[in-house]
Amino acid sequence: MRVRFAPSPTGQLHVGNARTALFNWLFARGQNGVFVLRIEDTDPQRSQAEFERQLLEDIRWLGLDWDEGPDIGGAAGPYRQSERGELYRKYAQELLEKGDAYHCFCTPEELEAERKTALAEGRRPGYSGKCRALSVDEVTQRMQSGQPAAVRLRIPQGELAFDDMVHGRKRFASDTQGDFVLLRSEGLPTYNFAVVVDDHLMKIAHVIRGDDHISNTPRQIALYQALGWTPPRFAHLSTILGPDRTRLSKRHGGTSVDYFRELGLLPEAMTNYLALLGWSAADGVSEIFPRRELTAQFSFSNITKSPAVFDTQKLFWLNRHYMKESPREELVERALPVLRKAGFVDAETSPEAKQWLRGVLDAVLKNLNHLSELPAHVRFIFHYESGAALAAEENRAVAESEAARQVVAALVRRVGDADKLDSETFRKIMGEVKKETAQKGKNLFHPIRVALTGQTSGPELDKLIPVFEQGSKLPLPCPVKSSLQRLKEFQQAVLKSSP
Repeated sequence: MRVRFAPSPTGQLHVGNARTALFNWLFARGQNGVFVLRIEDTDPQRSQAEFERQLLEDIRWLGLDWDEGPDIGGAAGPYRQSERGELYRKYAQELLEKGDAYHCFCTPEELEAERKTALAEGRRPGYSGKCRALSVDEVTQRMQSGQPAAVRLRIPQGELAFDDMVHGRKRFASDTQGDFVLLRSEGLPTYNFAVVVDDHLMKIAHVIRGDDHISNTPRQIALYQALGWTPPRFAHLSTILGPDRTRLSKRHGGTSVDYFRELGLLPEAMTNYLALLGWSAADGVSEIFPRRELTAQFSFSNITKSPAVFDTQKLFWLNRHYMKESPREELVERALPVLRKAGFVDAETSPEAKQWLRGVLDAVLKNLNHLSELPAHVRFIFHYESGAALAAEENRAVAESEAARQVVAALVRRVGDADKLDSETFRKIMGEVKKETAQKGKNLFHPIRVALTGQTSGPELDKLIPVFEQGSKLPLPCPVKSSLQRLKEFQQAVLKSSP
């Protein structure tokens, strides 16, 4: 069993196309089949090598591998349509010789005039077939004179039908399709022609793609019939909609895989979420699927015909789950590019710094939707200025009361006297400060939080204390201040700000 994913390198990989790639991959891996990657680059004006490179990177990032493709080759290659021109010309010539195709000399202006006339008369626009009956001699004469000619398929009267694995039986009257172009006058194949030739020669057994291709399928069925080939089975996946229930597009925000990569989403979360767009588990309830479970459970019986709505918040919910479950050493590696870009760690991060960053992540992780939010949530660790902390009116209101000064002073004494400062010691000291000052709840914790972090809310303090202590001993591009440094600086700032 062979399936394929065949993107066009004309832009970034859209999440809808990524979902198509994932479903093909899941089906192939679940059936011990072959997953083929083919590049459909027959549009020379829009196709770019840079887009192809990024397509491959994005698919790899999703964790999808392929068995045959442009970069690794295979028995059915080449795997770029731009390199398969001779094959398309061969089968176009075969159809011409059989009388199932014919040359069309109509100019773009003539075709546009036909279209306008049909619309004005209330008819469905379509090719009139005016070149269908040209004699062999007339065709030869025009060709010899250098007149440009396309090649069109001669579609017979009747019904074009196929059984869709998602939508069931689909029927189309052949006269609604028109004699469509196979080869343009400049010799380039059209999508419907190239895809049929490629799918047949690459022995593709199942074509899994978006339902925007349903309208293309009857034309492809006509081609299979003309060439005497058996069509593959078709499965057309539901449309992905935005929150307003219109087709997902850039007006809804980021829609490319690269956008979500740059946000710092984990690929495990992305593939899990893409799988839920038009597919559900057999139990109808489960939503979290590691890759192995997805592969084992995936089947077409659980694919829905209804459009799927892209819910960014649900994607972030899944990402929070996968970040929480991710081994910390792996999550640190994934976070490093973001932290380096922010200037918080060096290009070559030491093993000691990486070990320390595990604690940093543990402290702030529950507040993150994705890793690109990390710099904003850890900035106070690397950049602490007591004056800036007091500049905020909310902080001053917390810190400048007499009770707050007593709490901070008591904490400074005990932290200064401590042989070491870790989470356990800090909790013990907090108990002593509470007893000495008779403060509790917000009156106890808010002044300390503002003094240590410059913020009135944030991560748990007993998680932050080891981060401050260990970080202050590391040679980082943004030196981390210890808890005692922070407290003393804050105490002095409060004194200076007093009238």
